[in-house]
Amino acid sequence: MTSSFQDTELLRRWGNGDRAAGGELIERHFATVFRFFRTKVHGEVDDLVQQTFLACLEARQRYREESSFKTFLLGIARYQLFSHYRMALKLKALDPEVTSLRDLGTSPSGHLARRDERTVLLDALRCIPLELQIVLELVYWEELDGPMIAQMLEIPLNTAYSKLRRAKAALREQLRESKPKLAVLSADPECFDDWARRMRTEHGC
Repeated sequence: MTSSFQDTELLRRWGNGDRAAGGELIERHFATVFRFFRTKVHGEVDDLVQQTFLACLEARQRYREESSFKTFLLGIARYQLFSHYRMALKLKALDPEVTSLRDLGTSPSGHLARRDERTVLLDALRCIPLELQIVLELVYWEELDGPMIAQMLEIPLNTAYSKLRRAKAALREQLRESKPKLAVLSADPECFDDWARRMRTEHGC
């Protein structure tokens, strides 16, 4: 039985009232959803994780298995994040294509005082548009590829690749302005991508 099929079956059983199935599904994907919010909000991470899984249950009829369950779940988390900021900051609209976490005046939880590579990366991410931050974290830390990003954001594949290129360029530019400077910026793009992915493995971003 594939992981995707197991997720679908657990979601179906949860929708039919099987709480144990719901608990197993949450346990399987809790770390992914928690990690998604941890770098973007402060103080409400647990509430947003819970809201995301409840919204997933309510939206279960929309899941057609055309994408992975993980992609479907992260798409819901993204909408929960945007709704959170619209409500918390009393915004009529939020444009994640231009607005960054820094613009919103937020400070993600888990930041350390020391200026190591991890915190330099996280600080740089919160200075680029929120939508681009999300794309990069999903690629580097959740190992989503272009087609998965396109499915999650409900955009054409070529648009997803264009967004990813813009995101990488924005991050590298932000890191160039940071202190201390990172030697990895002088390396080729593949080395830079490997470094960004390694930050999750080594530091639990």
